[in-house]
Amino acid sequence: MAVQKKVDVVIVGVGWVGGIIASELTKAGLSVLGLERGHLRGRNTGDWMDNKFDELRYAIRYDLFQNTANETWTLRHNLTETALPMRQLGSFLPGTGLGGAGVHWNGQTWRFHPRDFTMYTSTVDRYGKSFIPKEMSIQDWGITYDQIEPYYDKFEYMAGIAGKAGNLKGQKIDGGNVFEGPRSREFPVKAPPDTQIGGLFRKAATELGYHAFPGPTANLPVAEYKNPDGITRGQCNYCGFCERFGCEVGAKADPTTTVIPVAMKTGKFKMRGYSHVFAIKNDGKKGQSVLYYDASGAVQEQPADIIVMAAYVFNNVRTLLLSKLGKPYDPVAGTGSVGKNYAYQTGGGGATGWFKSKKFKRYMGAGALSIGIDDLNADNFDNAAIGFIGGGSVTSGQSGARPISSLSVPPGTPAFGREWKAAVRQYYDSVMGVGFQGESPAYKTHYLDLDPNYRDSFGNPLVRIAFDWEPNERKMIAYAGTKTLEIMKAINPDIITGGPGSLPAHYDSAPYQSTHNTGGAIMGADPETSVVNNYLQMWDASNVFVVGACNFPQNAGFNPTGTVGALAYRAAEGILRYHKTGAALV
Repeated sequence: MAVQKKVDVVIVGVGWVGGIIASELTKAGLSVLGLERGHLRGRNTGDWMDNKFDELRYAIRYDLFQNTANETWTLRHNLTETALPMRQLGSFLPGTGLGGAGVHWNGQTWRFHPRDFTMYTSTVDRYGKSFIPKEMSIQDWGITYDQIEPYYDKFEYMAGIAGKAGNLKGQKIDGGNVFEGPRSREFPVKAPPDTQIGGLFRKAATELGYHAFPGPTANLPVAEYKNPDGITRGQCNYCGFCERFGCEVGAKADPTTTVIPVAMKTGKFKMRGYSHVFAIKNDGKKGQSVLYYDASGAVQEQPADIIVMAAYVFNNVRTLLLSKLGKPYDPVAGTGSVGKNYAYQTGGGGATGWFKSKKFKRYMGAGALSIGIDDLNADNFDNAAIGFIGGGSVTSGQSGARPISSLSVPPGTPAFGREWKAAVRQYYDSVMGVGFQGESPAYKTHYLDLDPNYRDSFGNPLVRIAFDWEPNERKMIAYAGTKTLEIMKAINPDIITGGPGSLPAHYDSAPYQSTHNTGGAIMGADPETSVVNNYLQMWDASNVFVVGACNFPQNAGFNPTGTVGALAYRAAEGILRYHKTGAALV
């Protein structure tokens, strides 16, 4: 095993989290090394400039994503089942390579609600402790919205997020999301105009008494935006190839076009690709170095004063477990925290409408081009009468209808042949949806650990997921379906599907649902019930910071990227403080 030259900071995984932290630390003069399991890709490379619009390569065969032949995950629905491996990507799509999942994301950039950060105490205060199902393990984050708001603002101005404020310093503003927490200032970029689909949704939702607003987007809708770091990006061309693709024109904010170039420019940041990290060498109190397999499969050791885990949820948690850092969660004894409170996102409950006389130019679009309502999210409505905790966001968007995966036809249409072809011709450009994305509360039996039976290509145990749909989420989806159907009926298409939603008998990892996995290295104010403090510094190893959606004690009804970015900026601030003092942060 070769030992490399020591650096100030080593970052494991260089996506949004790793890129933000590298940018902030190198600007402050620290030497930073990024270890990325994939290759060092970016704009003007073959990754998405050659055959960029190849839907088969990128969207169907998952060219930018983790290879499950080398490493996957196992799944069981309860503690008595034997977990089985996921043989192909389906339910979620972790990225690999420089920029991580930040390269192929859609650009939806939300802030969580103030209540989301105090979910346990807010629920108890409003509904009483008995309203929380005994199997739930929801927790407060150990941080408030007001504490994290400046970091939300910093992420949004770095990324050039377009939108419309609905709450400026406590003043509610029509046209924005009036349910959001107070903003210190307006979005850096004006929201794009409504599409025809968005206009239909906005009109119907408003007439029903809801509060419609443009979804915040990282797909730049103006000719040019220059961020505070001096990075300039140009306008989205609405090509429709956003999610699962890199942006050929750089209009979508991603780590390779925003924060990573800033870090590189300092001369203090170096990258090492094909570096598959598997453990942190430690003495039980501090991390000493990172162990990884290089491109040839040889084990390398990288010493550092500070270690930052900035990889995907599962990879962060697995590294901690393999390193024996922190106490593994035991759902039976209720002890430990590493692996605790895995959560996902609760989908379903949407409605679809087909029109005989409207055309929407669906082949055009951007990943976050949408209109939404927030009336049914978080604690924005009274849950007492309907008997479940939480809610979700409702949106209607136009992200682009690619030719393989966007041939939607009405129910009753044959699966192939002349009638199917006729229906595709008639309805390809004449269909729209109203979708619901729900919260995923934490449960005592939803967690991550190391599988005792299955291993990756290097011989290390895979992450084992224990997760299933629970009665609370089934009630949520049933309720949401009635509301999305109500909106779709108000839009008045010729054919409608949808209605009271339902979840399948068990969570199924085969179909794509959401890439929003959270938990496993949760943050909090108590070392007994969390892995990291509110600067994402480990309680059990003061020089190890674990950052990402793995910090969420449960998942909210919004996409997580804005919150992940805000946490990364706060963590960078904490790392700089720790570098000066060497003390635990409070």
